[in-house]
Amino acid sequence: MSLKDQITEDMKTAMRAKDSERLATIRLLMAALKQKEVDERVELDDAMIVAVIDKMVKQRKDSVAAFTQGGRQDLADKEAAEIKVLDAYLPQRMGADEITAEVKAIVAELGAKGPGDMGKVMGAVKTRLAGKADMGLVSAAVKAALTGA
Repeated sequence: MSLKDQITEDMKTAMRAKDSERLATIRLLMAALKQKEVDERVELDDAMIVAVIDKMVKQRKDSVAAFTQGGRQDLADKEAAEIKVLDAYLPQRMGADEITAEVKAIVAELGAKGPGDMGKVMGAVKTRLAGKADMGLVSAAVKAALTGA
């Protein structure tokens, strides 16, 4: 079963269970996927769907931080609940140790030395770790590997 089919089935299940919060989040996800398909005139595969979900999770994490800072805990809790629903569709994420090891291997493969090679390393890392790791952690690991920290 493709990821898109799984999301559709989960939407039907949420409708039957009258789980309005989950249903609303899944509908937002379906709308984002449909928008991407229409804009780019393509049928989304699982990798593209994971990229859309990743973007939505990042947006919600930013919103949680902003709402918490602004003293709106009710809205921050709503966004956090949406993150939980969306996280269910993402593949298992790599841990910090795994990310560091993978980044060090890529830096060694490319023979990168110093912060000037950051773009080259990030390009290789993005293709290899896209959807598998939090790119914020990956970026920090690349900086640490290139500066020798």
